[in-house]
Amino acid sequence: MTQPLQQEKVNILIVDDLPEKLLVFETILGNLGENLVMVRSGSEALAEVLRREFAVILLDVNMPDIDGLETAEYIRQYKKSAHTPIIFITAYADEMQAAKGYSLGAVDYILSPIQPDILRSKVKVFVELYKLQQQARLMAEERLALERAEAARKSAEESSRLKDEFIAMLSHELRNPLAPIRTAVDVIRRIAPPDANLTAATDMIDRQVSHLVRLVDELLDMARIGRGRVTLRREHLELEKVITHGLEPVRPVIESRRQTLTLALPGSPVWVSGDFVRLGQVVTNLVGNASKYTPEGGHIEVEVTADRGEAVIVVRDTGMGIEPQLLPRIFELFVQGQRSLDRSEGGMGIGLALARQLIELHQGRIEAYSEGSGKGAVFTVRLPCISPVVSAQPQAAAEAGHTAHKSGRRVLIVDDNEDAAQSIGLLLQLSGHETRVVTEAAKVIAACEDYKPEVAILDIGLPTIDGYQLARELRRRYGKAQLMLIALTGYGQAEYRERALAAGFDHHFVKPVDPDRLEAAIRGRGAAEEAARAG
Repeated sequence: MTQPLQQEKVNILIVDDLPEKLLVFETILGNLGENLVMVRSGSEALAEVLRREFAVILLDVNMPDIDGLETAEYIRQYKKSAHTPIIFITAYADEMQAAKGYSLGAVDYILSPIQPDILRSKVKVFVELYKLQQQARLMAEERLALERAEAARKSAEESSRLKDEFIAMLSHELRNPLAPIRTAVDVIRRIAPPDANLTAATDMIDRQVSHLVRLVDELLDMARIGRGRVTLRREHLELEKVITHGLEPVRPVIESRRQTLTLALPGSPVWVSGDFVRLGQVVTNLVGNASKYTPEGGHIEVEVTADRGEAVIVVRDTGMGIEPQLLPRIFELFVQGQRSLDRSEGGMGIGLALARQLIELHQGRIEAYSEGSGKGAVFTVRLPCISPVVSAQPQAAAEAGHTAHKSGRRVLIVDDNEDAAQSIGLLLQLSGHETRVVTEAAKVIAACEDYKPEVAILDIGLPTIDGYQLARELRRRYGKAQLMLIALTGYGQAEYRERALAAGFDHHFVKPVDPDRLEAAIRGRGAAEEAARAG
């Protein structure tokens, strides 16, 4: 980066009132290849010093108007030229004049008549010195800029880390109260007598809890994608199954708004390579967005086709449409269309941004189209197709799902949130399990010795002893065959899941847990034990 500076001409100021002497200076110094600035008075010299920076100044002492010594005194008063080397040119120099010149910052005196080689070599030394100083200054500025950039990078990384930690903690704190609410709803559904009003109320609570969970998950997903922490679990997928999976969470919302949903599928299966859960999440977000901005009684259509080596998913709605000025920004984070004052459509403007990020991770693309306000919207997703995959499922595996062991298990539930622990215990009791609740980690070992559980469900965020430490101690004491360990936590990031498995947990569930999934995990152990006994 210093090479361009070496090639750049530097300025040399020559001050003499005699034109013939200026011509001599030009002849002697011209072959240095630098920019010679020649003036005939002290006042002109001062004007040039204000205008530009000089490597060296050649200054005649004896000039009319302002002499060389006075001119030098003024030059030294300017900050920019306070340290510029000055060489006095004079026909004579007594000791008093030399002393005054040196006191004004002169670096040399050259007597007339001038020796060309001596003048040229002295000026060249100051020119090279100036270039070295400029290079050093540039290098210092570059180093300072790099240090500032590095400091800014570290500050941004620290801010991002703190943001991610805050979002993770926020999700944990939000999930903790949501978990007993959802569990209590499931308990009410199982034990309450048939009542239309009660059913409507529990369905309403369940929908709103699901909505809150999705909002928390979307915030976490955007934070992970922003830091490149989302890893796709790729497999060969039949797109129809992805669509069916993605529609499940939004069907109740569509039905509650009395909207109609039609699904148009091709005659033969369309296959893609991707993450089943993440692609299903895209479908959920797109169809959920269509339902949100479509009035009650409206229509939503999902169409799947294959076109020139691409799988195409189209979501159409008859909703409020997208304003032309918003359309180019519709996939940006927190961007939303016009909302009513009561914000009845809900949401935070994350779903579409997340959908685009996930599709791009799959090497696909997503587009939005609308003819304008009140004319509906069309979202089109394009993904690379792969060749058809033949999937064979052994009959024995299919039958295994229908032969789960029916007897209950002894389950120990450990959570410092007593409402969360008791609600899980009540739910599992209704499924035929025997349960015991412990709210202090210090009492868990004693409870295990006394109760001898077959399954332990541990909250990760326990005070004094966290769930990881507790799991390692339980695994050391009882081994994997004797005790199943299930992590139930508000922390849903991949690193927490991996940390849980490394600590010895068999399963990792994020609050609020799906009761069917929790039951399947517990019953899975029962089925395995039954099969072992039968063998």
